[in-house]
Amino acid sequence: MQVSMTVNGRQASAEIDPRTLLVQFLRENLSLTGTHVGCDTSQCGACTVIVNGNAVKSCSALAAQFQGAEVTTIEGIAGADGSLHPMQAAFKECHGLQCGFCTPGMIMCALDLVRRHPNASEHEVREQLKGNMCRCTGYHNIVKAVQVGAANMQGA
Repeated sequence: MQVSMTVNGRQASAEIDPRTLLVQFLRENLSLTGTHVGCDTSQCGACTVIVNGNAVKSCSALAAQFQGAEVTTIEGIAGADGSLHPMQAAFKECHGLQCGFCTPGMIMCALDLVRRHPNASEHEVREQLKGNMCRCTGYHNIVKAVQVGAANMQGA
């Protein structure tokens, strides 16, 4: 079947098997490998992308479901000049990553969180990130990074 959507501001389409997951479409058809496959069960959040303004775990959704959608991946949030998005910069500044595997999904989830709760408390950030797993950091610096990123996004 043919699927078309806008990904990171660009039109993207391909002939795919109807069973193709959104994460497969992004990684295999568009070579956008920043979206990671961690668990294949939507438990870890490494595959999180933004679809029509909302966070979606792309490993549990068929690409065909997003015909005509606007999809943003981690590759699509940096500035045109390559400058880091304020949330990416906050993760770097606050040491909100170690191995980096969860980071793209964590950042995409954080962007959705900040859209819905721009002044989230530490407790609210921790609650909202429950669907994203990190095996390295202990979350303290991730929470700090989300709050710094949110503040920087408001100031940008």
